Amino acid sequence: MPGCADSILHNERMTEKSKALSTTAFATLLLIAFMMGANHVSARFAFNHGVDVVTAVSFRSAVTALVVGLIVWQQKVAIRITAQHKKYLPIIGGLIAVQSICLYSSVARLPVALALLAFNTYPLSTAFWARVLYKHQPEKAVLWSMPLILVGLALALDVMGAASGLGAAEHWAQIGSGVAFALAASATFGLALVYTQHETADLDGRLRTFSTMSLVGTLAVAAALSQGGFHVPQAPAGWWGLGMLTFLYGTAFTIMFTVLPKLGVVGNSAIMNVEPVFALMLAWALLDQAIAPVQLVGAGLVVSAVMWLGLRKR
Repeated sequence: MPGCADSILHNERMTEKSKALSTTAFATLLLIAFMMGANHVSARFAFNHGVDVVTAVSFRSAVTALVVGLIVWQQKVAIRITAQHKKYLPIIGGLIAVQSICLYSSVARLPVALALLAFNTYPLSTAFWARVLYKHQPEKAVLWSMPLILVGLALALDVMGAASGLGAAEHWAQIGSGVAFALAASATFGLALVYTQHETADLDGRLRTFSTMSLVGTLAVAAALSQGGFHVPQAPAGWWGLGMLTFLYGTAFTIMFTVLPKLGVVGNSAIMNVEPVFALMLAWALLDQAIAPVQLVGAGLVVSAVMWLGLRKR
């Protein structure tokens, strides 16, 4: 989640209180961040060898729904769903489906770390939607962080094309669609977070995530079938990528729901926003994706600002 952490991981942190971190808890949060970053790098391998975005989202979401469903069954989670939940769960699921497709579409077009950094503007999207829909006044911390996040993103994306040496026009011709998909993912994810917090916060997180992942998987499978079926890998590297993105995403969720609740530190899961850093290192090592020093400075600003927002005391 979000994160990504990918998406739903961030949903869970919205309703938990922060507690002091133990060494084990800190290491666990970093492990989840590493797996989510590796999930996106694996996705790029899959995309480079014949897999399309809808197929990747289908496999990932279906397996994750199965894993979380088994957790719900094994832990005998009480199912208490109200009329309000029935109204908003499909909306949230639809938004996360769009977010998942947009984020993977960005990963397929941009260096992985840059796609995740652009997506990590979601705190700004969340503040915007909370203001528009619920008249919620943004916190001063969010307002103070906005310029820092935007400046960092501008540096990371090399908006003027100076680091790439291409010039602004040619540079944006290459990255424009990828950035647009990442920002669309940020906008839809922010809206999903706001609805989660205001309309379904009283629902057990495991049930909420099972519902969301089930709906995302169903929509993705339907979309794949409407386009002629799944686009499976055309080379062994693609199969490894598809398998690893599915394994890593499902495993991260399993840890999220079996280990973190026992550690009692879900509220500190903003630490998982170091995901773009892990993605940057893995993409450099495995995909030969490198970014300029000034882009690294921008990436550091974005990650630092988002982590500060998540870890601040309220």
